[in-house]
Amino acid sequence: MRKKRVLLLSEGFGSGHTQAAYALASGLRELSPAIKTRVIELGKFLNPVVGPWITSAYRKTVSKQPKLVGMMYRTQYNKSLNRFTQLALHRIFYTQTSQVISQLKPDLIVCTHPLPNAVVSRLKRLGLDVPLYTLITDYDAHGTWTSPEVNKYLVSTALVKKKLMSHGVPNSRIEVTGIPVHPNFWTTYDKTELQSQFELSPLPTVLIMGGGWGLLSRNSLFEYMTRWRDSIQMIFCVGTNVKARESMLSNEKFCHPNIKVLGFTKEISKLMDVSDLLITKPGGMTCTEGMSKGIPMLFYEPIPGQEDENCEYFIQNGFGEMFQKDTVEHWFSLLQEPYAAGQTRRDLLTKRNQYYDPMQCPRAVLEMMP
Repeated sequence: MRKKRVLLLSEGFGSGHTQAAYALASGLRELSPAIKTRVIELGKFLNPVVGPWITSAYRKTVSKQPKLVGMMYRTQYNKSLNRFTQLALHRIFYTQTSQVISQLKPDLIVCTHPLPNAVVSRLKRLGLDVPLYTLITDYDAHGTWTSPEVNKYLVSTALVKKKLMSHGVPNSRIEVTGIPVHPNFWTTYDKTELQSQFELSPLPTVLIMGGGWGLLSRNSLFEYMTRWRDSIQMIFCVGTNVKARESMLSNEKFCHPNIKVLGFTKEISKLMDVSDLLITKPGGMTCTEGMSKGIPMLFYEPIPGQEDENCEYFIQNGFGEMFQKDTVEHWFSLLQEPYAAGQTRRDLLTKRNQYYDPMQCPRAVLEMMP
């Protein structure tokens, strides 16, 4: 009997969209080995030269002109992709995307970014007969996600469902599933073993993420944190940003046995388990991963728009605070009280169980499979 096939389409505008696609794919296979999945970043896959260039230009704009990004997000909030953009996407991607779908013959297509969502929606208007699910990877619902051709929206919270309905999406086409995280985040690793693996001391540990966008070096609070380096261990993750890593390593304040500056790593799940506090950009995926681990979070420099909404959700529900001088002092003092820090994490895990089930999204997709 032929295995069911799920095609997951994403884009590389920040890693969260594609991580959500891989997380859902892994969750589906974990729950049902009879399912075959394929994840594709559409622009990079179909245009290996132009795709990465567009992604790079977007990241530079976000880093250097965040207010402009926020203004565009707000002014277009209630609008779907305009006809010109849809036509451009159609001309660039139509033939190749159609060929990919014909070759892979999926039983279901899941899009985790608005651009492939628009491309597949147009294909459906032209006769494609494959169910389209749209997984929204933030705690907000921008109008660009919406299309009449989407059969089902998978959203993080009831509030996002309400926002989608305000865009005219019927209640029956929206399922609150939470944002999926990779199965690596479903389990807890032994902290002592992790300290040995990462060559860490048995000290309170802070994990700092988001350096791939070149933002860590701009914020003076990160240098301020180093005054605790004799009593608190810090792990900076700068991703593929080689310049940021070199810049930090050349700064004497970060040159200390209790400070590690890491490049790209696939061990974020383990690093969250070995750490006691997460300082991060409030991307929807990273925040959901942090919530799944029950690690307290501090959020810095949210991109105006969706990251503001992510921040608001996690702060209002008690999973994090803004990254400020007073919150740094509070948390760095708390981490040096082992019982208090441990109790805080236990409380967050209890709260997580009330708000989030990491298996809910893949389970929901399985139940809705055609």
